[in-house]
Amino acid sequence: MAYPKEYRYTKEHEWVKLENGKARIGITDHAQHQLGDIVYVELPKIGTKVKQMQEFATVESVKAISPIYAPLSGEVIDVNKELETKPELINQSPHEQGWIAIIAPSDLTELDSLLTAEQYERHIGA
Repeated sequence: MAYPKEYRYTKEHEWVKLENGKARIGITDHAQHQLGDIVYVELPKIGTKVKQMQEFATVESVKAISPIYAPLSGEVIDVNKELETKPELINQSPHEQGWIAIIAPSDLTELDSLLTAEQYERHIGA
């Protein structure tokens, strides 16, 4: 899979896409493949303040329960409620419909510490 060039990535396999000053967050295609079938997503609460690389959500698969880390600091302003009844969206569409949360970032310079698509692909050996 080619990873979207406009996204930024963490070494822990989260992605972030900036949209009108807001940051949409999810896990990568590589991560969902490693996890297997996603059966439950614990979404963060709207209004939660998060720090970069702090755990803010959890994804449960048939193999494991995995923490999801915030790629950027900020405040959670929206969550993908559809994942409550359709967690498999993360497997089916990890970079589009399977997004987890949107945050209002508090420090956009944190983007500089994240990987580009090319760097992420090298990181996972793609």
